[in-house]
Amino acid sequence: MNTHTSTPFQRAIEAVEALPLNEREDLLATLRLRTIEERREQIAANAREALQAVRQKRASFGSLEDLKKDLLSNEL
Repeated sequence: MNTHTSTPFQRAIEAVEALPLNEREDLLATLRLRTIEERREQIAANAREALQAVRQKRASFGSLEDLKKDLLSNEL
């Protein structure tokens, strides 16, 4: 008797394991492509936000040492 709680993640794994090997490989390839695309969208959104900050003069520029000094000077 299974005493473990079945989570959605565990049920998904079990469903995938029930597929034939070729379908599992297709699923893996599809998930990889979708993950790559989602990450690209996140990077693009971050880039848009950074460009907007630069245009609105909210962005700071400098070296790592400048960043450290700025962070340490703003401690509460």
